[in-house]
Amino acid sequence: MGDFRALFEPRGIVVAGASSHPAKFGFTTLHNIKAQGYEGKVYARNLEGEEVLGMQTLRNVDDLPEGECDLVVLCTPAPANPAILRACAAKGVTAAFVTSAGYREAGADGERAEKELVALADELGILLAGPNGQGMVSTPAKLCAQIVAPYPPPGPISIASQSGNFVSSLMNYARQSGVGVARAVSAGNAAAVSVPDFLQWYGEDPATTVAIAYVEHIADGRAFCEQIRTVTERKPVVIVKGGVTAGGQRAAASHTGALATEDRVFDGAIRQAGVTRAANLEEAYEAAATFATQPLPKGPNTVVVTTAGGWGVVTADAVWNSSLTLAPLPDDLKAAIDEKLPPRWSRNNPIDMAGGETRDTIPEVLELVASHAAVDAVIYLGLGIQSNTARQLKEGPFYPDYGLERIVAYHERQDRRYAEAAAEVSEKSGKPVLTATELAVADPINPGPTTVLSTGKLCYASANRAVTALDHLWRYARWRQRRHL
Repeated sequence: MGDFRALFEPRGIVVAGASSHPAKFGFTTLHNIKAQGYEGKVYARNLEGEEVLGMQTLRNVDDLPEGECDLVVLCTPAPANPAILRACAAKGVTAAFVTSAGYREAGADGERAEKELVALADELGILLAGPNGQGMVSTPAKLCAQIVAPYPPPGPISIASQSGNFVSSLMNYARQSGVGVARAVSAGNAAAVSVPDFLQWYGEDPATTVAIAYVEHIADGRAFCEQIRTVTERKPVVIVKGGVTAGGQRAAASHTGALATEDRVFDGAIRQAGVTRAANLEEAYEAAATFATQPLPKGPNTVVVTTAGGWGVVTADAVWNSSLTLAPLPDDLKAAIDEKLPPRWSRNNPIDMAGGETRDTIPEVLELVASHAAVDAVIYLGLGIQSNTARQLKEGPFYPDYGLERIVAYHERQDRRYAEAAAEVSEKSGKPVLTATELAVADPINPGPTTVLSTGKLCYASANRAVTALDHLWRYARWRQRRHL
């Protein structure tokens, strides 16, 4: 399938078109490679032989030591690229990322140049990523070979996209959420290596547990689905599709020189292939992060545990509108909860504690619910309320006197305990337990959400988003069950 290992874990890299000007792509790429701690050999080619970032550049690739570099990143004008590829191949380079524009997206002449570049790469035995791409990231190799920011925290999610900006957006979500990235690549025009090709490699990559793809154009729908199915039989794949309207299709054509695919056909085909389809990037990242941090549910039966009634009502609506089931509470579970909560609790699903929780109630109720055989998943609402009260006390003029310091510490300690309990209950039961609170974005330093992140889980900004993420998990789990995987 080509030398993907050379692309994502190269022994050495040469940046062609390195520049001493900080605004040039050749400078940014070299900077990002060196700044993020890549430990392999790094060389740079510059026609003037300038010093860049303290490195002495090479005037010609012919001066590159033989056998030390697997990867070339081309930040050079399109007409210069064929000669550079030939020189790199002679030095043992087996993978190339082409950031250069001026190919298919530029018209007929560019399309011819792109075909010639692909043919040359085939002749030379070089895996060709791009052209017209923003670069790639590989956190296991501490590699950031891209012309843009950011560099994400390491993690289990891998990304392949026909849009470079969307790669950046997804990695920004990784930085925000703390659920990190293994590999990420902007496929650009995908002249030789397409998004499903990258996904297939991710399917075999031990650093990847879930993949996200953004696509606008699919040249061969049948081949696309066949490729993706080989991945989804092992790992979940989340896809976002651009160009689903007439306006979006026109934008896609001008973006990468590609035509978009008829959406209804696409939707049906990928669902049959076990792909999770998200409506937007935010949903895609939350679905992927949920796959990465929660076990798959064995069924649709979901119980909502909430400290306030209104949250439970809207969450019940969201569950009802999904493929999940709002599970009726078995009598033995009701009886067990009766011993933990006052008589005014809802005695139904959602489990509304109605303000009856004490020091140990929330961890105990979560464990009772998740451990019951009739329950497949839990959504917990209300985390952070006590810390929110603590914050108001700390911001007032009377803190830390009048016993406020002690009660503030207690409130914050309780929220940390609740977040840890949710993670522990999930681990013990082998079932997904999702925690949602608007404080995840309204007050991200609240001890509740911050402790959720410290347990390696995602804290959802709303119950609706938690339900959507859980729905993706169940749809994929059901597909695997039907295929006896």
